[in-house]
Amino acid sequence: MFSRRKQPVPGRIDTLIARGAVLQGDLAFAGGLHLDGRVVGRLSATPDAASATLWVGEPGSVEGGVEARHVVIHGTIKGDVHGTERVVLGATARITGDVHYGAIEMTLGARVDGKLVPSSPASGAAAADVPMSNSPGGAPALATFDPASPRA
Repeated sequence: MFSRRKQPVPGRIDTLIARGAVLQGDLAFAGGLHLDGRVVGRLSATPDAASATLWVGEPGSVEGGVEARHVVIHGTIKGDVHGTERVVLGATARITGDVHYGAIEMTLGARVDGKLVPSSPASGAAAADVPMSNSPGGAPALATFDPASPRA
């Protein structure tokens, strides 16, 4: 279950938005996109991009949402993050918005000002939408979450 070996994020860099570059507007991409610059708009993988990966470097920032199969963040995002398969948050990641993920990896120091919303591709609905039962005394019951198993 727990392993010291981290699986590398698949993909290669096909597009680079370098430090100092500013892009205003939405950008759809296929393959791998590495961002060290600034984007004022939405970054999203094209629907047919099966292995789309977005890397946001430490100097990179996005003022808008991001969506890709794999999302690796070391910079700043002001908007929702949608990583349909995997989201990796580095120690310098700063997110203001909700993070929707299939699997998530967070390093100590990452900051999310929003909700972490697990999603299961099989069910289509987020497990966070299922209410948890309350324990005696009104406190919410402690529970574990496995995105692969549906909750009743």
